[in-house]
Amino acid sequence: MTSRTRRTLATALLLAIPCLVLPAHAAGYPDKAITVVVPYSPGGGVDIITRLITTPMAQTLGQSLVVDNKPGGGTNIGMSAVARSPANGYTLLTSSNTLTTNKALYSKLNFDPLADFVPIGRIGEAALVVVVNAKSPYKTLGELVAAGKAKPDALSFGTAGVGSSGHMASELLLRAGSFKAVHVPYKGGSSAVTDLLGGRLDFMAINPLEVVSHVKNGSLRALAMLNTKGSPLLPEVKTAQSLGYNVQATVWWGLNAPKGTPAQVIETLNKALNAALATPEVKTRLAEIGATPVGGTPAEFAQFIQAESASLGELIKSAGITAD
Repeated sequence: MTSRTRRTLATALLLAIPCLVLPAHAAGYPDKAITVVVPYSPGGGVDIITRLITTPMAQTLGQSLVVDNKPGGGTNIGMSAVARSPANGYTLLTSSNTLTTNKALYSKLNFDPLADFVPIGRIGEAALVVVVNAKSPYKTLGELVAAGKAKPDALSFGTAGVGSSGHMASELLLRAGSFKAVHVPYKGGSSAVTDLLGGRLDFMAINPLEVVSHVKNGSLRALAMLNTKGSPLLPEVKTAQSLGYNVQATVWWGLNAPKGTPAQVIETLNKALNAALATPEVKTRLAEIGATPVGGTPAEFAQFIQAESASLGELIKSAGITAD
């Protein structure tokens, strides 16, 4: 080997070292605006949560985070768009409960909700509350369950749609209480609340933020919270677990990226998310809407997704629920 050849090889090796050390797109990330896809309409809960955390995240990252609403298809339209995006950290997804249920609910998807995304971190969660009309004969959760046992399928419950967080929570309650009721899905929670107020439904499991005003003015009665800690919006309402029903159901939100996104990019985004959740402004605003910040590592979020998917997937299968 000539000295010239040796010098050429040495130069090539030196040039290759940075490629071996730094994953693609990790160095200097981010150097342009980041798009965060929200698979819901503007103005809804997930949209509000996303805009709340992207502002301080942008300050940490030094680049804008642009919210792009892509509603429809039970969130499948937005999730599919992100799954097909380049795995470079510039297109993210605000995920929620449907990330862990849609694979079991839909038989034909052009993406895999569990395999096509990597977790960045959890944003937060909120309780779900069981409510009935104030004129309902059911004064307690126990009375509601007893009525469902006495006359199977005589009760009806409304939700924002098949596979929604309220639907899954209600199914978990039915299982925990060993009673039956008829599911009435709506195109959005507000329509279901209207019918509950009108006496056309027997109960609902819903985010307290959507019904707290009705509970406070005496139009609806709150029977139980379906999480373990209750809600700051209705602190006087006991949890179902404290009443003897083993139910754990929440509305939750997180950030995900397309699979293959470099680990250093995920780490950068995770640090920015946790920093945003630690700001007094975000903490205060989350508390005002009845939510709790969670944060944590990508690995912790991955474990949460896996556990939720397994639990709810089994529930969906055993109950014969489908969104097709």
